[in-house]
Amino acid sequence: QLQLVESGGGLVQPGGSLRLSCAASGFTLDYYAIGWFRQAPGKEREGVSCISASGDSTNYADSVKGRFTISRDNAKNTVYLQMNSLKPEDTAVYYCAAAPLPRKRMSTIQARCPEGYEYDYWGQGSQVTVSS
Repeated sequence: QLQLVESGGGLVQPGGSLRLSCAASGFTLDYYAIGWFRQAPGKEREGVSCISASGDSTNYADSVKGRFTISRDNAKNTVYLQMNSLKPEDTAVYYCAAAPLPRKRMSTIQARCPEGYEYDYWGQGSQVTVSS
């Protein structure tokens, strides 16, 4: 079965840190761009960050720039989202997704993350709650 599984969410105080993991099973992430999204109650899904297949290009939403870091370890078939200086407004369900982009599109990730329709696989989500 081809799937992505997120882990690492939880409850953290404002200013704290969490690291989310996105692990693939049934397929290799080597050729996929990976995106992280989040959705808070009553709000639309928001793109948070993305990383190219090789890991040499990344992109971040303005709301998380300087606080979140995306990385990947293709040997472990896993992508990470390190979240520091967390704020209550970061509270959401976080999802990872995998996009099999053509090489030309992959090279543009630094300027623009893949759109939702470009992703083939989605995880089930991991809850992150930032509260005192």
